[in-house]
Amino acid sequence: MPAPVAFLCLGAMGGPMAGHLARAGHPISVWNRTASKAQAFVAAHGGRAAATPADAARGAAVVFACTGDDAALRAIASGVDGAFSGMAPGAVFVDHTTASAEAARELAAEAARRGLEFVDAPVSGGQEGAQRGTLTVMAGGSEAAFLRIEPLLSAYARKAVRLGPAGSGQLAKMVNQICIGGLLAALAEGIRFAERAGLDARAAMDLIAHGAAGSWQLSNRAPTMIERRFDFGFAVDWMRKDLGIALAEARRIGAELPVTTLVDQRYGELAARGQGRLDTSSLITLL
Repeated sequence: MPAPVAFLCLGAMGGPMAGHLARAGHPISVWNRTASKAQAFVAAHGGRAAATPADAARGAAVVFACTGDDAALRAIASGVDGAFSGMAPGAVFVDHTTASAEAARELAAEAARRGLEFVDAPVSGGQEGAQRGTLTVMAGGSEAAFLRIEPLLSAYARKAVRLGPAGSGQLAKMVNQICIGGLLAALAEGIRFAERAGLDARAAMDLIAHGAAGSWQLSNRAPTMIERRFDFGFAVDWMRKDLGIALAEARRIGAELPVTTLVDQRYGELAARGQGRLDTSSLITLL
């Protein structure tokens, strides 16, 4: 029988993910700060709109969340009327927020004290991946909890892997963002170099995409960077938040991130120009 689930926060990522769970046949209750968004979801997919995270969590075997940052996550999980207070012993809270490893460990400990399971499970693939159901999930938590939620994750993820105890998923997401930032910075420089050198930039990038320089970013972002189209995708403001988390963790563990530090500064320049809502590939506009 499909497990009853709850989904908290129905934004650009959470809404599509919750929709996949509903279409997979899971009885679903949803909550969103803007109640009309939860009501619209129910009108489209069925289920129940709840007044609070705790209310949404009642009766759910698994509670999913995808919110903005550490503070918002703590509020909907363990705050007043938070999901933890409505969950039955043995239920699992799955956090898809990109947050700090510290917050994940803290909430995992709080969940354990209440007889609950907590899995930090940030995702990669962006809004398009959420809509298509092709996300990558990086998970941290107990193996038993992960095995319980793995079949549900398959509703919207093409790959989900547990990397270790609580916090491991968030650490892996930091690695993901570190790599993406560096790739986009190099891609911006490569395209701009090709343009200034008189090459057909589109032909050049299409060619090297088939060699050792090939990557998802090159194949999917080079064409739009050449066209200077940035009104889509993963916003600069979101990347700045994510890189800030990674840089803070790097300072804590003594890891050097010189390229990431520079990329973060460049994104700060974009934000200062009022371009914080553009896609992260807009780095090329600084050249």
